[in-house]
Amino acid sequence: MSSNRQTPRHSWLSGPDRRVRAATAEALAAAGHLTTVDCHRRLRGPYTAAGSLLRAIVPEVLKTRPALVARHAIEILSVAPELKDLVDAPPQTLTSLASPTERTRYYSPLRTRRIAHGLTEFLNAWAQEAGTTAGRPQLVLFDNLHAADPTDQELITVLLRRARTEVLTIAVGTSASPDLPDGLAQALDRQARRTELPAAPAAPDTRVQNELLQAYIISDGTSDIPAEVAAYRNADPRLRSGLHRVRAVELEEEDDWSLRLGAIPYHRAHAGGRTDDECRDLLTAADYCLRMGYYDAAIELGGQGRDSFDPVAQERLYCVAGGKTAQALGALGRTEEAEVIYRELRGRYTDPVVHMVSSYALSMLYTRIHPAERQDSDLAKQYVNNSIAIAKQLPDPADRAFHTVFHENGLALVELRRGNPETALRLVTEGLARLDRELEPGRQSLHRSVLLHNRAQVNVALGRLDEALEDFNGVLALDPYYPEYYCDRAALQYKRGDLEAALADYDQAATLTPPIHELYYNRADARAAAGDTDGAIGDLRYVLELEPDYLAARVNLVSLLIDEGDTELASVQLAQGLELHPGEPDLLCTRGLIAMEQDDADEALRAFDEALAADPLRSAALANRAVLHYEAGDHAAAVDDLTRALAVTGDDADLLYNRGFAHQAAGSWRAAIADYRHALDLPGADRDAIECQLAECQAALAVAVAG
Repeated sequence: MSSNRQTPRHSWLSGPDRRVRAATAEALAAAGHLTTVDCHRRLRGPYTAAGSLLRAIVPEVLKTRPALVARHAIEILSVAPELKDLVDAPPQTLTSLASPTERTRYYSPLRTRRIAHGLTEFLNAWAQEAGTTAGRPQLVLFDNLHAADPTDQELITVLLRRARTEVLTIAVGTSASPDLPDGLAQALDRQARRTELPAAPAAPDTRVQNELLQAYIISDGTSDIPAEVAAYRNADPRLRSGLHRVRAVELEEEDDWSLRLGAIPYHRAHAGGRTDDECRDLLTAADYCLRMGYYDAAIELGGQGRDSFDPVAQERLYCVAGGKTAQALGALGRTEEAEVIYRELRGRYTDPVVHMVSSYALSMLYTRIHPAERQDSDLAKQYVNNSIAIAKQLPDPADRAFHTVFHENGLALVELRRGNPETALRLVTEGLARLDRELEPGRQSLHRSVLLHNRAQVNVALGRLDEALEDFNGVLALDPYYPEYYCDRAALQYKRGDLEAALADYDQAATLTPPIHELYYNRADARAAAGDTDGAIGDLRYVLELEPDYLAARVNLVSLLIDEGDTELASVQLAQGLELHPGEPDLLCTRGLIAMEQDDADEALRAFDEALAADPLRSAALANRAVLHYEAGDHAAAVDDLTRALAVTGDDADLLYNRGFAHQAAGSWRAAIADYRHALDLPGADRDAIECQLAECQAALAVAVAG
């Protein structure tokens, strides 16, 4: 734990009784400045807490700051879809518009992280607008955090770090001994002061058993009042089932979509067997979570289907539930569990479509989703060839065309990873032509854009940058609001040397999405290359506000600050980086550079020594330590470090020049001449400087030989 840790401004209220937690939070807040939301995922599934908070505050924010709401419309409508009649929808992408039957692209699991950052910035702005009373900020109590969906837990992890505590503080309520994800537990330990609370004082409860049972049911299974929990556990199972059924109907009549992700499936799961319509409702909820990138909830809802559907009498429902569950597991990196489900479906059924879909899924597992040590390109190709063979036998011509092209696109990825980019390019190009030839315009628009994007990426891999640009232009014409396409085209423009176009694409992407830290990191590179050092520094500082442990951004920021002569701020950033990454050689090397700027040779030498102890092949540390040795007059040590650096980097004109200079200082004329001549043969050599030193060495050698 850092010794300079500030006193936490947030509160962690842990105890067995929510009534005590709520009363404690009330005492912490200024009058009128407490907002309490229940996080329990049984209520509304993913973003139960975030959605409840936004439904409470967005209508008021709209009256005073409509532009703020519009700027965060993606985040707001993602977590509180019930606000769709109040909040104008942002421009839609082909991904968001695709019907379930045409959805072939799914969000990265990082999407919820981006939503969390966007919501944090929205809540900071809301709290600023709401103001303080007697210096006391807005306080939001997120209770039952231990029972929250991972989406809410991720949001609160971010909020604890990024909330502007002068206007917004967070209180977290949990049980006495909660089982929390590591990241959230660490954030609470670092950012919140924990108060352990007792249970509520024992008091007579005059309610009869039926009233206690009803109270538990109406809490949607979230009550922690012992008498209500006991009444539920001790009730007749048939009575319980009936009450669950009644409550499910009541909630369905409220027509709040998010209830269908939490309380309604909870009650249906405990109400006895589902009707066919209720089974389809469950799969609709699972599919929504899958399409939104709420993968933990998709696993939970799909798992309910696998547990309750009859694999014989409800074969199709069982297969769909298994497929959605496995896909979500794969997205979260739980690939072994996903593979078990796919293999179970293959072993249970003879339906060709089941084998086609599972063969493709297994191919993707083995070509890119499994950990590297489990990937097997030969097996991946076998599986995808099987899926293509089945697709070619589908009876409907349009289905046959689409599925064949879809699975051949998977084969293209396999071939690209097997080192056959030309084959991949041919497959994707032929697929595009076939869809244009055999499907009506407007059908499978999303997959057409995916194919075009994939062809652009293959062209980049082949070094065909003009062709890649044409494809990126084409895909953006089809899907002009998808931010990742702008980022990819920006990277291509950067590679082509068109910095103005790259920056324009990064700027456009930033308007279409919640914060993506990689976007700002890459834009910083482009800004630095364009000479906008201040803009690059601003982007990198924002990256580190979003993700403080992003090492590459930290190193680049410190390096830019050193170049700008701001060694004081560079030292602050470096210290923060070393606290997060102790012993990291890049940071230690940078610490050496700062010490060199400050003419502290001893500290610089220590830093480079530590960097090389961590990584003996760190060429930058070797090269800079060689400078220190040279300045100290130890020319042999300088030559040794530069020789080791060259063994790592290969031929490098600057390193050869420096080693030649060290040889020259030691009077080793022939060695210096050899290095200078070698350097002159390499691109990027400073020819004037090298030729000057070469002439001096040749003259000195001639004198030495003559003498």
